[in-house]
Amino acid sequence: MTDALSRMLSARDVVLADGATGTALFNMGLDGSTPPELWNLSHPDRIAALHRSAIEAGSDLFLTNSFSANASRLRLHGAADRVTELNRAAAGIGRDQADRAGRPVVVAGSIGPIGEIMAPVGGLTHARAVEMFHEQAEALRDGGADILWVETLSSIEELRAAAEAARLTGMAWCGSLSFDTAGRTIMGATPIQLSAAVERLPNPPVAYGANCGVGVPDLLRTVASFMASGNERPIIAKGNAGVPHLKDGHIHYDGTPQLMADYACLARDMGVRVIGGCCGTMPDHLRAMHEALETRPRGLRPTLEQITARLGAFSSADSGDGLTIGRRH
Repeated sequence: MTDALSRMLSARDVVLADGATGTALFNMGLDGSTPPELWNLSHPDRIAALHRSAIEAGSDLFLTNSFSANASRLRLHGAADRVTELNRAAAGIGRDQADRAGRPVVVAGSIGPIGEIMAPVGGLTHARAVEMFHEQAEALRDGGADILWVETLSSIEELRAAAEAARLTGMAWCGSLSFDTAGRTIMGATPIQLSAAVERLPNPPVAYGANCGVGVPDLLRTVASFMASGNERPIIAKGNAGVPHLKDGHIHYDGTPQLMADYACLARDMGVRVIGGCCGTMPDHLRAMHEALETRPRGLRPTLEQITARLGAFSSADSGDGLTIGRRH
């Protein structure tokens, strides 16, 4: 238990993570052609404000602004040689805000998918994937991140490469996949396959789970599959706050703070240890989630029917692992 997240999990039942990075930055003026990570250097004050808003809303953990800062994705913008600079800056901004919080806050070094398809289906080799993840991870470590946070992956092969990079960097890590196609990732992985795969890794993650996807009902059905697998490792749930739409030039999601508060408590009652939001989850959502987790008593583990009654119907009838219930129309 040498890493900050493990220590936090040993002291409390639930850790509240942060919400959306991309949605917030677009609403701050980021345009669609600019990598968000460039703002670590051009607008560090805005990135600091993003982290500060999560802390003030009650988050115990937040992700650095480094999701797409790997060599492959940055190459698309002529910035492949800036991986170290941008990741180190992202972690440094986060470290500064966490140190100012006045309470323990975990800085999670965000690492997203490389953006290429892993072999044998695609051309990205395991060795090259490890190399790119390792470059990013070392810079996040050197900038002050407490733990590596690998998320929104679609293949277990890519997760294995990220795990190896974390081992080479000497850091604890967390990992999550995005299950968005009838309970599977776009590469066909199921929740139970992920549960089994993390335990076969030489350096398993501190926690694992799911993020993003198609909505909080589906994400909690994915959690039910994790629970059914028998894996007792701490679980992460970071669901989207509804469906996006454009209003007055800003991106808004239709998930209300009340919906996200209900989701957070249902996730807790299912046994999830790290609960946060993904796309569309703003400080108002986080405040509602924090208050609900602090004030609502723990309940019994909800059934799938109880989840849909509170949060809405699932997007598909199949969870990917055989947990079925009527889909939304």
